[in-house]
Amino acid sequence: MRNSKAHASNRRTRSSLPIIILVSLCCFFYVLGAWQKSGTGRGDSIALRITKETDCTTLPNLYFETHHNRGDTTLTTVRVFEPCEEQYTDYTPCQDPSRAMRLPKENMVYTERHCPSEQEKLRCLIPAPKGYVAPFPWPKSRDFVPYKNVPYKSLTVDEAVQNSVQFDGDVFKFPGGGSMFPQGADAYIDELATVVPIKDGTIRTALDTGCGVASFGAYLLMKNVLTMSFAPRDSHEAQVQFALERGVPAVIGVLGTMKLPYPSRSFDMAHCSHCLVPWTLNEGVYMMEVDRVLRPGGYWILSGRPVNWRQNYQAWKRPREELEEEFRRIQSLAELLCWEKKYEKGNIIIWQKIASSSECNRRKDKSIWMCASSDSDNVWYKKMEACITPYSEEETRPLKPFPDRLFAVPPRVSLGQVQGVTRESYQKDSMLWRKHVNAYRRINKLIGSGRYRNIMDMNAGLGSFAAAIHSPNLWVMNVVPIASERNTLGVIYERGLIGIYHDWCEAFSTYPRTYDLIHGSGLFSLYQHKCEMEDILLEMDRILRPEGAVILRDHADLLNQVRKIVSGMRWKTKMLDHEDGPLVPEKILICVKEYWVGTGGDSIL
Repeated sequence: MRNSKAHASNRRTRSSLPIIILVSLCCFFYVLGAWQKSGTGRGDSIALRITKETDCTTLPNLYFETHHNRGDTTLTTVRVFEPCEEQYTDYTPCQDPSRAMRLPKENMVYTERHCPSEQEKLRCLIPAPKGYVAPFPWPKSRDFVPYKNVPYKSLTVDEAVQNSVQFDGDVFKFPGGGSMFPQGADAYIDELATVVPIKDGTIRTALDTGCGVASFGAYLLMKNVLTMSFAPRDSHEAQVQFALERGVPAVIGVLGTMKLPYPSRSFDMAHCSHCLVPWTLNEGVYMMEVDRVLRPGGYWILSGRPVNWRQNYQAWKRPREELEEEFRRIQSLAELLCWEKKYEKGNIIIWQKIASSSECNRRKDKSIWMCASSDSDNVWYKKMEACITPYSEEETRPLKPFPDRLFAVPPRVSLGQVQGVTRESYQKDSMLWRKHVNAYRRINKLIGSGRYRNIMDMNAGLGSFAAAIHSPNLWVMNVVPIASERNTLGVIYERGLIGIYHDWCEAFSTYPRTYDLIHGSGLFSLYQHKCEMEDILLEMDRILRPEGAVILRDHADLLNQVRKIVSGMRWKTKMLDHEDGPLVPEKILICVKEYWVGTGGDSIL
């Protein structure tokens, strides 16, 4: 009897022992996880072993400096992507001139986005032209571009009178002239500044239609005004490419039939200098589209045809009566849009959009109708409409002057217009990205040094990466993918930053080799099962400059797939742990694109 009780007691002890061990292990690993997340346990032997096993080390073999004569590197890969033929050096898939020639010319349809089908897509690497070199650092790049990077002299002949671009030896020089400011953009901007508050931070974001080589935007940068310049890919070869080589924000685009890929109430100022847009056609739809993207209280500047038609009708080779009627209709449309004329002198006229919609009595005119859509920011591949985009009195709140608006709570957030984003979550997001960017700077000491001028954030969220990395030496193109659950591009503009809507299943509206640094957080998670990872990476390679850098932040399994693909694209990669330690599933992938050029150049493989 006594022995049976003893055996029963031993059995209870043995059965409870695994439970005690299990509970103890759970407590241990809970404490260990909390310790690792706090960042204080990075030297732990377990963490070191995990780090070693996942190859999350420092970056001794990644070179961020530009160079041209490093020794050959052996690539180990599953698939090697071959270079495209040299005829594709400046290939723009969705604005391909050979495809455009087959499209209707009416309303500039042929210059709009028309992307290749799956069968037509190139799955090869776009080569840089022979002799390609890294662009000059800012601000020298504003005035000089290496000829070998954009080897087209035709624009120097076409625009010789405008004093906008000159060829000199092995560089292009940009004196700062333009169609309506042959004496220089500085003097032109100073005249505008007598009316428009350019110098005090009130005007921060601008839109330049038909930008040419973007000298207007280039010189506005010196006034701390960030301009989104756009022009079509047309007979003026490479004008947007020149702009980007100069270190000036620009995209290929046109006022045609589709809405501009920007949210409503985005820009403090819009500008057209001899941009040749037929403003009065199609019931005034182009001026109505400018009105949509212009903030209440913003300014529209028109210089060139048909302004000052009395003096210029002979030079423009247009009938006097025709120009007079065009100008009358523009003024009539401006009045119906409730734009107040603030200035008219010589070749320049300036209107200001009225700040309060309730003060616009002219909108009671039955010839003007308001747009019916409840979502005026739903613009991707949407047709322009001949209607006025309404806005509420709450949406007319003035923004803080820049740079204060960079971290101030944007009106769209304070008004609760962005689903799931509160004042507190916005501020938390800003703090988080300060931490992430500080980690990037520790990884790559060249960030913020001027080495990376043109930067893209492929999944920009609230724009907090761009805000944290902000510097006069760089600018960020904030892309809000149409696949995103939240439309945050309006918030980005209210912070005094710029950006664009885009679908990464298609090519971006830019030339090859236009970005120095590309950043993407959660991009491949967002596009998983939507389109091929390979296609997105090939597009990144197309728009990334030789020896440019890429920073990706995503789940480890997706980043390992990325590593496998880009190992065949002449990229060097290294995986890093999250700032909070190796137990965090999110990792960081750092990439550098190797320098190589088309056949006949000094290719480094």
